[in-house]
Amino acid sequence: MTGTATRYLYVARHGHASPDETALTEGGRRQATLLGERLRSSNLSAVHHGPLPRATQTAQLVHRQLGDIPLHASDAAGDYLPYLPQRDELPPDSADRLLAFVEQFPPEEREGGPALARAALARFTGPAEGDEPRHELVITHAFLAAWLVRDALDAPAWRWMGLNHANAALTVIRYVPGRPAAVVMVNDMGHLPAELRWTGFPPELHA
Repeated sequence: MTGTATRYLYVARHGHASPDETALTEGGRRQATLLGERLRSSNLSAVHHGPLPRATQTAQLVHRQLGDIPLHASDAAGDYLPYLPQRDELPPDSADRLLAFVEQFPPEEREGGPALARAALARFTGPAEGDEPRHELVITHAFLAAWLVRDALDAPAWRWMGLNHANAALTVIRYVPGRPAAVVMVNDMGHLPAELRWTGFPPELHA
């Protein structure tokens, strides 16, 4: 059934995590709190998050700033490779590098990701059911954030690669019935002070 109301999907990568990724750093906790403060006026109806500790802890800290709305753990919002490209669909001059990046991940991470990515699109994207606009937040990881932006832009499936997202940065996608998806903002860090911006980005991409 086709949705009948506008959906606003808010997407954020988890806060900065410790080297072993079992917990947020102090900076990561502050990032999450500031993200929650920014979203207080966004009329969110639910927060979804991946099952790993860094996403769970981020979602809990954000949720504390938002009041009494549902908080859901979701495997579809987790950390995985959303699509495995084939050489013949990649630009020839970068195919070796992109394929080597994918192949560094264990087989179980490569094999299970595409099904979860399809589930994420089915669950989180497109117009919503009902008569009122729906605002939902997904606290996830860099790969899924990139996959959702790629999908909204109707870019080739492999193009999730090369889209970077900083910790606790905010992306917003709008789905209106009968219209293409609109990317309202990507990787916005306006709620973070300078010292908490750009974490999770390679140093050469800081701007």
